[in-house]
Amino acid sequence: MRNTRLQSMIEAAIFAVLALALDMFVPSIKIGPSISISFAMIPIFIVALRWGLKIGFLSGFLWGLLQVIFDPWIIHPVQGAIDYFLAFSFIGFAGLFRNGVQESLRTGNKGKSLALIISAIFIGSLARYFWHFVSGFVFFAEQLKGFEAVWFSLTANGITFLGAFIFCSIIMTLLILSSPRFFVLKQEVQKRF
Repeated sequence: MRNTRLQSMIEAAIFAVLALALDMFVPSIKIGPSISISFAMIPIFIVALRWGLKIGFLSGFLWGLLQVIFDPWIIHPVQGAIDYFLAFSFIGFAGLFRNGVQESLRTGNKGKSLALIISAIFIGSLARYFWHFVSGFVFFAEQLKGFEAVWFSLTANGITFLGAFIFCSIIMTLLILSSPRFFVLKQEVQKRF
């Protein structure tokens, strides 16, 4: 049990660093000045689907912490906390689908696995961009006055959410089709055989 817990925390940290590296060094799709679509959430989704909600939250939190250290855009402490710590942690909500994904992969049901993984990506992405929407609305409310701030934040974060969801879904689908065992924990596979 102790080794499994340590392994999960090590993976959470390694995949958070990988997410930061993808975010910083792999070009993203730019749409205007405030919309950027990337697949940097993939490592956090993998951790969440391998280990579950808590470790997914931990990995997302660590990625947010690394973003604050290496590439912050903080205007106000509350905005920084929402955009980096809450939003990135909430990617871990994909871990809600862990048991279903693990079971469908162990039984070889790729169709069900894909449906669950895409659902996990949708929920994790939606949870993250909800917090970015809140932060954008609160931050831009002073500059844009009322409804315009809501509309701007909803539009910018909605486009980013949909783009990231589609991009991550395609890449995760390719990963699951090429290497489904990557998503299943080794000790669980060994227990089955």
